[in-house]
Amino acid sequence: MKKKSRRLAIGIIVAVSLLAVLYVSWPKKRIEADSGYRLVMGTFAHLKAVSYDTDTAKKCIETAFTEIQKVDDLMSGYKSDSEISKVSRDAFKGPVKVSRSTFEVLQKSAEFSRLSEGAFDITIGPLTELWRSAAEANSVPTDAELEQARSKVGYEKLFLDANELTVRFAVDGMKLDLGGIAKGYAIDRAIEAMQTGGAIGGMVDVGGDIRCFGLPRRDRDTWRIGLQKPTQIENGGPNHLVGAGQVLLVLKLENAAVATSGGYRRFVLIEGKKYSHIMDSRTAAGAEALSSATIISQNATDADALATAVSVLGAEKGIALIEKTPKTEAILITPPPEYQLIKTTGAEKHIKPDSPVTE
Repeated sequence: MKKKSRRLAIGIIVAVSLLAVLYVSWPKKRIEADSGYRLVMGTFAHLKAVSYDTDTAKKCIETAFTEIQKVDDLMSGYKSDSEISKVSRDAFKGPVKVSRSTFEVLQKSAEFSRLSEGAFDITIGPLTELWRSAAEANSVPTDAELEQARSKVGYEKLFLDANELTVRFAVDGMKLDLGGIAKGYAIDRAIEAMQTGGAIGGMVDVGGDIRCFGLPRRDRDTWRIGLQKPTQIENGGPNHLVGAGQVLLVLKLENAAVATSGGYRRFVLIEGKKYSHIMDSRTAAGAEALSSATIISQNATDADALATAVSVLGAEKGIALIEKTPKTEAILITPPPEYQLIKTTGAEKHIKPDSPVTE
């Protein structure tokens, strides 16, 4: 009787031990919190955070949105009390001190301006303001107006003091426009907040610029991002709404960012003609060299700025720039009627094999 009891006890212990081992080794369920779409930085943002518990995932979403809002408060040209607005008002009178975050973006911007030989330029504010006013008046700017605005543009006229964190203009009437880089920087800050908050994976999409990290939901091993086809929108069809265009191809992203620039996404309409919102300081008008430029990089700040630069440079010079930029790829679409797809040599590894278009 005692032997039977001993065997029963040993059996129970073994069974419990096996269950404990199975519990420890069994894969934990990844839980995904989804923010839905929220309006921020003048566009829609969509965030996802992955964790092993719902509370952590939800908290990561909210802390990430807080970081995006902080960047917008500092760098929006539409907010009169932002640091960038203050710089645009006062930097010709004398040096204007800014936060470390704003200075970091200004430094990065200057680097990309030099790298792209001015194709990316945050001093295009006078030109964007002129074309915005032209759209309201439904009248194309005169040559004299364009030349006057262009005389106030040029990254070499922007002086940064890294020791004092100050900004100064060389010419009166200069104005900064961080529309080609601030979203990317906000995305990077949001991703950092998620990682610090305990998320094991996440996706931040602000106005179509996206960065992903870690693991997506349990049934996928990579994040999948659809690249929009510009044709229906440019042709004036019913798909002019954001997100309504057909998917050209699907990207697979692992710890990477993707940004797309193109006149089909945002433009001004003057006398029935569309003009891209992406300014080319060389022509003082909207860039027309490409329908869209998609850049895949390690972070969203670089992807955002390079997408703008390549949109201005065009296919040949744009591809040349990206080919010599480490860990960066490009997928370009030429203007109508050809809509030719052009890729850097390493872009194919990011494209899902069964995408609608892969050649």
